[in-house]
Amino acid sequence: MSFGLQIGLAFASVGIFTALIAAVRFAAQRQGWPAELQRKLVHIGTGLYALALPWLFAENWPIYLLLGLALIVMTGLRFAKGGLGGALHSVERNSYGDYLLAVAIGAVLLLSERDMLLYTLPLAVLTLSDAAAALTGSAYGRRFYTVEDGRKSFEGSAIFFLVTLVIAMSVLILTQAQTGPETLLLALLVAVFGTQFEADSWRGFDNLFLPLGLLIILAIHRDSAVETLLAMALVYVAALVMVPLISGSLRITSHVARVYLVAFFLILSVTEWSNAVLPACVLAAHLLTRRIAPSEDPFPELDVVAGLALISFGWLALGFAMGPNALGFYAMTCAGLAAGLVALGRPLWGVLAGAFLVAACAIFVPLSGEAAGAFLVPLSAVSVAGIVALAALRPKAFLRLRVLKLTVLALIVPLGAYGLQFGGLR
Repeated sequence: MSFGLQIGLAFASVGIFTALIAAVRFAAQRQGWPAELQRKLVHIGTGLYALALPWLFAENWPIYLLLGLALIVMTGLRFAKGGLGGALHSVERNSYGDYLLAVAIGAVLLLSERDMLLYTLPLAVLTLSDAAAALTGSAYGRRFYTVEDGRKSFEGSAIFFLVTLVIAMSVLILTQAQTGPETLLLALLVAVFGTQFEADSWRGFDNLFLPLGLLIILAIHRDSAVETLLAMALVYVAALVMVPLISGSLRITSHVARVYLVAFFLILSVTEWSNAVLPACVLAAHLLTRRIAPSEDPFPELDVVAGLALISFGWLALGFAMGPNALGFYAMTCAGLAAGLVALGRPLWGVLAGAFLVAACAIFVPLSGEAAGAFLVPLSAVSVAGIVALAALRPKAFLRLRVLKLTVLALIVPLGAYGLQFGGLR
């Protein structure tokens, strides 16, 4: 396929996306469709088209162009809720799902390397299971459980599980050379984990967490033996049983405790235990200082997990795209975020925590097998010192959007160093 044809197809795809939104909005105004139905119809149409992208485009770059153009269109629609934007933004809750869906498609395309199983199954679950759960819950939901920004129905989660199980079995049978008990067990685990990701996500983050979480599980365990899959399932169930104890001892809600559990399960699934130390310090820093220096954000416990997830997935994708291992830079980012959180509560504690976190980078990053390099300690010290100083001197600047601001600050030095060192490799 020629260069010009791929660009033309990318722009045509954005036109199809816009036409889909217009058609749904027009039909909704004529038929009186509720906002949730409009949003999910757009979601289904977008997801189904996304499943075909690797076969429509010979290369990845026009798909990224398409997704960038789609993000621009969606930004415009956020300011047109009474017009075409009503098909996406008429729901009452605050959601970033439209943006995160585009990001997730790009990330899954990058990380899957066009592997049929790794690309198709996560996006099929996101497209079909999520929509089925939402529409079932809206129409037939009678028993509900709460998450921090609303509630979800047990009926919707049950349908999500069943649809995901069917999708997982179908795709696994079509893509795996051998089938047997391990195929059924892996499909069951995908359905269980997928249901957990969807149930405990908030503000549309399931559009990101769900496909990337399933991709990680599939990439690691697609060839695992039955014994390995059973052991993983038993460990996960045992951890879920401990959620009430964890939530009670840490004085957090069961929802937050489950989110923490899922986050660490994914981190430990994709890397060595030593690489989970710095992410654990981020959560510990927030839990230790949240009452000393409370923020004005509505759900700070969930914001920390969202920030940590975006950092983790972001560095994973960047390292995958560029080639060189990004674990040291990921550790630096986590160290800066954790130190900033501590410094907002107690500046002196922030200095001590910063020194500890820089030392942790020097100790634990080499354990992962990465050559730490002479840059690691001094760059970590510069990044952490700058964040601690800003947090200690201007604490009021972090009363709102705390995690977002600290995350941006924590990324400045690591991203700059990574770009300077490896930017020309690809």
